[in-house]
Order: sequence, then C-alpha cells, then structure tokens
Amino acid sequence: MRQGEISLAGILALFSLYLMWKSAELPIGYMRGQGPGGGFWPFWLSVGMLLSCVAIAWNWWRGKSPASVSDEPLMDSFGWLTVLHVGGGVIGFVASISVVSMYGAVCLFLVYYLRFLGRHSWVLTLVLALLVPVLLFFFFEGAMQISMPQGLPFTQPFFDMMYDIIY
Repeated sequence: MRQGEISLAGILALFSLYLMWKSAELPIGYMRGQGPGGGFWPFWLSVGMLLSCVAIAWNWWRGKSPASVSDEPLMDSFGWLTVLHVGGGVIGFVASISVVSMYGAVCLFLVYYLRFLGRHSWVLTLVLALLVPVLLFFFFEGAMQISMPQGLPFTQPFFDMMYDIIY
C-alpha cells in the first residue's frame, strides 16, 4: 500500500505536468469577449490535480494517511474486480460516445454506475442519469459554447429540442 500510494501520486503528478505543458500551447487565460481560452480548463484542472498530488505526497512523507503506514498489498481480489468493473464501464462509456452522443453516454454510464455498481434506487438513478446530461448540455453547449460529440443521426431530435431552448 505504502509504495502504491506514492507511486500513483508520482505518476499522476507527471501526467499533470504533461497536461499543463500541452494545454499551455493554447491560451490559458480568459479572453475578453470570447470567454476562456482553449487551454484554460485543461491547464487549471491539471494545476489542481498537481496540487492534490503534492498534498498526497506530503501526507505520505509524514505518515498521515492509512495507506502510508500500511504493509498490506496494494489490492486484493475484490480490489482488482472493482477496477475491472469500473474500468470496463469507462471503456463502455468512451465506446458509446460516437453512437449515442456524449450526453447519452453520460446517461448510460450513470445508470450502470449508480444502479448496478452502487446499487442505488431506480428513482435516484433515473433522476441523476437524466438531469446530469441535461445540465452538462446547458453548461457546455450554452454557457461555454463548446459542442460535444452528437453521435449517430437518431440523437438529433434531442439536440434540436435542446438547442431550441438555448437559442
């Protein structure tokens, strides 16, 4: 556990630095009259991720987290099975984007994650699976004016209705 925690923090810190470097190829500030530059969100989210990695490493060095003082193996069979379920869900999410759109993929992923992995009620699952994609649509397409992948043509009626609300 101890070695796994610091190794993962180090890998994520390096990944954060890489993302900061790549996103800085685009404007990372707020451009008057246009909104945030193309690299704004990736850069500043990567800064937050790097700071989180520094905090993890600091707590690891001081022995303040349970993992930093543990001699147990990184993961048992239940842990590997969980990684398989979550990783498979993420792969399914990414694969379904080109078919059912980004928002449809979010909806399906939330149903899978909340109902089948989290075992939450159908009411909570459906409320979140329908509400979150709609809110994301208004945030990205309306407020940020960033178009997400729309999937195959059968998803077009959803987008037509949502664009009518925005415009």
